[in-house]
Amino acid sequence: MNASRLTSLDTPHPPMPVGLLAAATAARASMVERLVADGVLTDPRLREALLRVRREVLLPHAYVRVSGPGADPVGWRLLDGSHPGDRAEWLDLVHSGESVLLQRDGEALTGLGRGPVTGGHMTSMSTYTPATVEVLQQLRLQPGQRFLDLGTGPGITLALAAAVIGPGGATGVERDPHMREFARHHLDRLGLGAEVVEGDALDGHPTGAPYDRIHSGIGVPCLPRAWAEQLAPGGTLLTTLTTRTPSWPGQLSVTRTPQGGLRTLLRGRPRGYRPLLGFRWLTAVDHRDRITADPGRPRPTRLPPPADDAHGFWVAAAYLAPGLVRDFQAETMTVVAPEEDSWAVAGPGDGTVRVHGPRDVWAELEGLHDRWHQAGRPDTYRVELPDGDGPQHVTSGTGPKALTWTLPPCPTLPRQPSSPAGRGSLDSLQEGT
Repeated sequence: MNASRLTSLDTPHPPMPVGLLAAATAARASMVERLVADGVLTDPRLREALLRVRREVLLPHAYVRVSGPGADPVGWRLLDGSHPGDRAEWLDLVHSGESVLLQRDGEALTGLGRGPVTGGHMTSMSTYTPATVEVLQQLRLQPGQRFLDLGTGPGITLALAAAVIGPGGATGVERDPHMREFARHHLDRLGLGAEVVEGDALDGHPTGAPYDRIHSGIGVPCLPRAWAEQLAPGGTLLTTLTTRTPSWPGQLSVTRTPQGGLRTLLRGRPRGYRPLLGFRWLTAVDHRDRITADPGRPRPTRLPPPADDAHGFWVAAAYLAPGLVRDFQAETMTVVAPEEDSWAVAGPGDGTVRVHGPRDVWAELEGLHDRWHQAGRPDTYRVELPDGDGPQHVTSGTGPKALTWTLPPCPTLPRQPSSPAGRGSLDSLQEGT
């Protein structure tokens, strides 16, 4: 391993070389131009914030995976943005829009060795930039608002919010001590007036409540009561509702009316935030070789593979056909029930499907698709929030044909350990499981 070490947070950071500062500014402008050209970025205030917030300060290093799929242990290479040999690659990665991997297994973030490392799991990373932009635009940030960021990680979302709303209005909650100090140190360098406090994201931050905007960078199985209680009249909250499958996430928005009531809207999305550590996802990866060798017995189907963007159907499938996960890397639609050793492989439009195992995965999707169609093909759902700690129910509407289900109770969610902590990742539809 290269003996070079990253700068300690206790050591004054040297000024950035003039040439690197110019290169970073140009890379940031190019990133913003791409977001505008792709139709992702439309808010002029957020555009100015993206140009202003120096990502290279908040993301001073990055892990790059160097081993192929299925490798165990995984091989990584740590890029040090202060090292001349890493700067070009690091600068491109930081402004690529992709997630930037920052922390393995809750490690301390000072004195990291530049170069190759082996093993470990990523426990903190930045968010895919287009998703960050989408969320912040949905929140309609305005100067003077109070903003709470839950599970703030390295602070990209928090910094952008602070740049829009102004000093003193943006607070992030981070439990992992290493990531918390890392974010504080680099946010202070930017001088945006953003604060990072210690705490468990599930508890929000009652000291600074109420908030006009609340953003959760972690997925939760239901809405924590504390979050709703800390939302100001007229305020909006956004979070991911997570299930055991990463394939079909839902985004929950909650608005508190001026009269104090709560309005909710659940919609399926192509990507969502990872859940808190300890929440175990299903995966199709371990079945790939077996499915390739034996896709299953063919049978006719009345259901062509539903479109990827039929998010209203897929988010319902996450709840009403539980235990399924999709392999988005497969050539044709492949849905697996890993705990029942069952799967379905849809044909390429030939009216057949292959099924394997004791659970007829495709028959469940056929039946659910019929119910979804009878319910009016809903794109959105309402979450009914009780006054106390009772169950939270989801419904597509009224009447006997409405799709309904009950969310898992929040108290069953594993609480964040003091270390490690996973933050800030969004898993896209295309990234699979």
